[in-house]
Amino acid sequence: MPKRIPRNLLALAAIGLALTSPVRAHDNDPVIHFPDLPDLLTLVCDFHQHTVFSDGAVWPDIRVKEGIRDGLDVMAVTDHLEYQPHRDDIPHPDRNRSFDLALAAAKEADILVVRGAEVTRRMPPGHINAIFLQDVNRLIQDDPLTVMREAVVQGGFLFWNHPAWTSQVRDGVSRLTDMHRQMIEEGLLHGIEVINEDTYSESALQIALDHNLVIMGTSDIHGLIAWDYEKYPHTHRPVTLVFAEDRTAEAVRTALMDRRTVVWYADTLIGREAWMQTLLHASLSLEIDGYDESNDLLAFELTNHSDAPLTLRNAGIFSLYNSGDVLVVPPHETRELNLITKGRVEQVNFAFEVLNALTAPRTHPVMRWENLDTLNP
Repeated sequence: MPKRIPRNLLALAAIGLALTSPVRAHDNDPVIHFPDLPDLLTLVCDFHQHTVFSDGAVWPDIRVKEGIRDGLDVMAVTDHLEYQPHRDDIPHPDRNRSFDLALAAAKEADILVVRGAEVTRRMPPGHINAIFLQDVNRLIQDDPLTVMREAVVQGGFLFWNHPAWTSQVRDGVSRLTDMHRQMIEEGLLHGIEVINEDTYSESALQIALDHNLVIMGTSDIHGLIAWDYEKYPHTHRPVTLVFAEDRTAEAVRTALMDRRTVVWYADTLIGREAWMQTLLHASLSLEIDGYDESNDLLAFELTNHSDAPLTLRNAGIFSLYNSGDVLVVPPHETRELNLITKGRVEQVNFAFEVLNALTAPRTHPVMRWENLDTLNP
């Protein structure tokens, strides 16, 4: 089983969808915590960030320090190729410069920085991020499809940024154009942002599911992270949780190409059913305490091992004694509960719908524990 490398000590110092309490368990701890899976590491990633080398407000080393503070495992600096509003003040003929500075800043830190860029065009194709590049300069070409092909030749992973951005689609609905369909057919488009900054796109999630694209969520940060992600429900940056075999660029890219992701945004989790279930069962454990001598109520505990408060609706055949059908298990806490089994039973099944998780538009996963022993837990 892979072992997580301890985080740098600097990290320790330093939607209507979310039906949860506005208080995080780690109010004074910005580091994002999610458990590893049985055979994979859960890596916290932000693949869309800007610096003064395009239209951002900070130097690349600040992006790295913010990433360390938030406990990112992997980050990318993706400055715009075509949009360069600070060029008169910061001329940089080498478009790899922001990555080089970020890489140098991360030299002694426990964070992986990957090279990237944002291809910035009108629709179609709109804005496309390319990460895991070898040389950003070679992407400076006129034809967008030629740019994408060059990125793929370099081993790039490409995803469509903010496809529901109202500056490019007035009604806020993500739609594939003929160019996007061609990109998918040619293998030039691998993922799509279902979350960008504080915006969730239901239509983008459906596109991801219909066309086998990777589900992505990013901060697209231009100012300081602390400015934009301070108040509930946006108390943390949106991140993509990537389930990788180890903490290397190659392993992360492989995991992305295999679509092993879940997005965490404003205390809501979004991902494909299989990976969502795996993450949820790593995050929430159920333990039966048994029957008390004085009554026939079955005592059990739910423990949340993640940073996401989990909002559950009882979907089993038995009712809860000391809670309504909807309950919240706060981050890194245990809820002690009782089940009305109408007499003592030898085995029991549990089912909880996770209301602040999405596996498709307006579709919530159901966690199940079946045939659990009650008399000899």
